[in-house]
Amino acid sequence: MKRNFTIRQGALDGVAAALAVAGHRSFRKAAADLGVTPSAMSQAIRSLEARVGAALFIRTTRSVGLTEAGERFLSRAKPAFEELVAASAAARDLGQRPTGLLRLSVPRAVVPILLEPVIASFCRAYPEVEIEIAASEELIDIAKEGFDAGIRFGQLIAADMVAVRLSPPFRMLIVGSPAYLARAGRPARPDDLRSHACVRFRRSNGALALWQLNDNSRRIEVAVTGPLIAHDFATMLTATLEDMGLAQLPEPMVREHLSAGRLVSVLEGYVPTAPGMFLYHPGRRQVLPKLRAFIDHVKSQSDAARRTRVDAAERRASPRKRR
Repeated sequence: MKRNFTIRQGALDGVAAALAVAGHRSFRKAAADLGVTPSAMSQAIRSLEARVGAALFIRTTRSVGLTEAGERFLSRAKPAFEELVAASAAARDLGQRPTGLLRLSVPRAVVPILLEPVIASFCRAYPEVEIEIAASEELIDIAKEGFDAGIRFGQLIAADMVAVRLSPPFRMLIVGSPAYLARAGRPARPDDLRSHACVRFRRSNGALALWQLNDNSRRIEVAVTGPLIAHDFATMLTATLEDMGLAQLPEPMVREHLSAGRLVSVLEGYVPTAPGMFLYHPGRRQVLPKLRAFIDHVKSQSDAARRTRVDAAERRASPRKRR
């Protein structure tokens, strides 16, 4: 059976005044301590006594004392009120500076690409913030599960979330190891993928992801087959490096392997572009300083890394100066 429940308005009104009067044993000194007039202090105590239903103080022209009801009331009200004040201070502290536990829900593939390069520097810059990273491909309800924010591909974020871009759009490359390509040959057209061993990805909803390609701005979806089905990009990358077949993976994840010659990109003319990675959270009013500091730090580090890559590419492209 549903019970009626009403929160009484002003239940705490006058408690601070009563504690001050009891501590000073004086209405005038208590009023000065709280920065109010003596008449306002007297009115606050009278209102509190009326709500309690008993006199809390014995007043004379020379002194102020506690009644038995006042002693009982204040013996229990004082620790409770002090705990409430401490709780308010603790919550206020979280709202004023970066501190506390920052919980993030992220895909496993994001950890090496986006988080590993910045976690150490963030912890050094904000030593009062603890970071908890829950790496999972599951699309969870971050508010329900108690996370401050999540990181996902832009196309996977719900419309009612506030999304903050953390990376530029990137290509979803189809890659294979030199040994595999030497054995199976390089695909020249999307249809050639049907005869290749492909490492597939199973989404959190149980469906096998189709490979997305782009043919002159026309979207193509290809159902591939292969010896391995993975639930995360990290496993797909490992399998590809072990010569098991082709895989479609985010370019930032395979960039170093391509530069080192451990992987080769194929079907470059059909490569699609993904929206990029975004951090998302329930709303702007709910962004505590710890989360704002993390967003700004990740964006600044990502921008710096991107500028470094651009500068390196420009140096490689420019002709060498003749001596």
